[in-house]
Amino acid sequence: MQTSRGDDFRVVQFTPPRSQCSIHFGKGLTTAAPGSGDRLILAVGDIDSAREELIGGGADVGEVYETRAPGTERSDRSYFAYASFKDPDGNGWLLQEITTRLPGREWED
Repeated sequence: MQTSRGDDFRVVQFTPPRSQCSIHFGKGLTTAAPGSGDRLILAVGDIDSAREELIGGGADVGEVYETRAPGTERSDRSYFAYASFKDPDGNGWLLQEITTRLPGREWED
């Protein structure tokens, strides 16, 4: 959804498939200074594809990296693969790959 009311208010609402929440991007939504958001996370099913799509749109996205807590037993990279970028206002974002949901967080069909 996209809404605009003059030059002082513009918003794009993004709701991921099967999500219970939405993300709003825009102008006039908050009094927070541009660039004050950091480590905003976007969960994606394929981090490499999402990264390439952002780069194709002109974003400067860092390389994919993995970070795991000591003793992590999972062998896949679900929840552990990240890539960072900044939006035009300077807010810091992280892509996080989630391919296999943790117990209790699965989608119901």
